[in-house]
Amino acid sequence: MHDTPTSLTFDRINDLYQFLDLPTHHFSPQGEFDIHKLNDIHTDLPFASPVFRANFYSFVFVCDADGAYTTDEQRFSTEPRTIYFTNPGHYKSFTWHRIKDVYLVSLSEAFLKENVHADIFDEFPFLLAETVVPRVLSPVVFAEFEQLCAQILVEYTSANPYRNRIIGNLFVVALLKIKAYFWQDYNPIYEGNRSSQIVRDFKQFLEQHFRALSQNEPARQLQVQDCATASHLHPSYFNAVIKSKTGKSVSTWIAEKTVAEAKALLLNSALSVKEIAYRLGFAEPTHFSNYVKKHTGLSPVQFRVRQSP
Repeated sequence: MHDTPTSLTFDRINDLYQFLDLPTHHFSPQGEFDIHKLNDIHTDLPFASPVFRANFYSFVFVCDADGAYTTDEQRFSTEPRTIYFTNPGHYKSFTWHRIKDVYLVSLSEAFLKENVHADIFDEFPFLLAETVVPRVLSPVVFAEFEQLCAQILVEYTSANPYRNRIIGNLFVVALLKIKAYFWQDYNPIYEGNRSSQIVRDFKQFLEQHFRALSQNEPARQLQVQDCATASHLHPSYFNAVIKSKTGKSVSTWIAEKTVAEAKALLLNSALSVKEIAYRLGFAEPTHFSNYVKKHTGLSPVQFRVRQSP
């Protein structure tokens, strides 16, 4: 049983590194996507983090370093030419004994859906994995990933107004290589215990629901009861499992998915705000506008205008 306090849950890598009293000038405050080299950050070694929860994806490409990390109850060592990633919502910690060259890529689900692939979990189902075992690659294979990281870092530090789209396309290549080399046969049925299976089923149910909405099927806002019914569980127990395993309630997951879909449609479609509202299950466009503003600080119109290149 973990006792990590709420204060050790972080939505952005910038917030995590501020808490750890590490340099943050490398990071974007918005935290939708970040890439940096850990050897520029961790100058005092060894370094050991506390246990924390992160609500973002982290991909680590260890060119030359030694350390370890934990995810939930499992501990893994890292060595030169190791690749691993961790998904949102899990308990994590990391230790570095030696760092010469390491790339860390951190990104949100919204960034993945907006810039990598609209149906990200259909295309890359291993992103729903509870625990991903690290892989140590041959020098030739690892060099492919190292070159991609270097290209992404160049684009990340550029002023190109289309940099997110370019980064997204480069990251697609990285994910396809990960899928081909490591997780082509990933099957969630064989992974984890009963609680982990509940979390995976819930995430898949969310994806199916929002995919149906995008295909203009009959729309209404998703409720906690709907998710519990799909899992054949009592709502209070279902919500307790999701909250304990991910650090977020079912209603928070629904809200974040709704906002992520809204952002993607506002940025990547010509649909009017009214059409997007109805597509996402809002009976009234005004309710949708208030909802988006509550969660982003901007109305749908303001968000669309500000994010346009």
